[in-house]
Amino acid sequence: MHPDPHTSTTRFPTPVDKALRTAGWQPGRWDIRQAEIWADALRDHTSPAGHRHAVFPAAVEAWAEFGGLTITPTGTGRQVAPTTLHLDPLHGLHMARTLADLGRALDTDVSPLGTESDTHSLLAIDAEGRVYALDHTGDWYLGPDIDQALSALISGIEPARLTAG
Repeated sequence: MHPDPHTSTTRFPTPVDKALRTAGWQPGRWDIRQAEIWADALRDHTSPAGHRHAVFPAAVEAWAEFGGLTITPTGTGRQVAPTTLHLDPLHGLHMARTLADLGRALDTDVSPLGTESDTHSLLAIDAEGRVYALDHTGDWYLGPDIDQALSALISGIEPARLTAG
């Protein structure tokens, strides 16, 4: 019995899977050498005010699987227009203070993940694997893990605003 090629057996919804594969992702993608290069670059960086980046397994794993991809969604989006994503944590190199502030507010460590090219939102991941976007309008919660966050971003699902408290 062969699987039906028209049913999705992937971990992502079909349009999300397609956008990821077009960007160069495939199941089992794992570039730990590049992830370690990014980890070292972030660890070695100190902001002028002395802020340092947090580097932890959830971030390194996300970089190893998705780092370096430029994901261009097709379609209009369900609630908001999806924007191109560039998953490179060095977009957040000079945001150590901002990420440290968010981490303090959430009582966890936060590390950069990439950027939304059109809006210049910084994508970030915390030590539990939850994903956020930070931009001039505020801080946004994208999902409990990288899979759901990428699905939301690529599908154009409106994120939830983080509120203090």
